[in-house]
Parts: sequence; structure tokens; C-alpha cells
Amino acid sequence: MIALGAGIAALGCLGAGISLGIATAKACDACARQPEADSKIMKLLILGGALAEATAIYSFVIGILIILFLG
Repeated sequence: MIALGAGIAALGCLGAGISLGIATAKACDACARQPEADSKIMKLLILGGALAEATAIYSFVIGILIILFLG
């Protein structure tokens, strides 16, 4: 059960990776449509990427804590 709980917590990393990939694709599409808004799009992409990576790190830490303290 502990391994199952840690595996479910690790799904947050998968979700963050997928969301970051979709956001990058949309940012590339937006830059292709409006090259003059490149800097604003890049700032928003970096902010969104940072939030997605923070979510992945939190889920990773929760998985590690589940293994260490409940195992």
C-alpha cells in the first residue's frame, strides 16, 4: 500500500510534464502568430513553467515522505 501511495503521488510529476509540454506548444504557436508579443509570451511561459515544476517537486517530496516515514 505504501508503494501504491507513493506511485499515486508521483503522478503529479507526470501531470506537470504534460502541462508544461502543452504550454510550450501553445507559446510557440502564439509567437508564430504574433512575433511582436514574444517577450510577454516568454515571461508568461516561464512563470507557468515554474509553477508546473513546483507542483512536480511537491508531489515528488510527498512520495519520498510516504516511502520514508510510512515504510
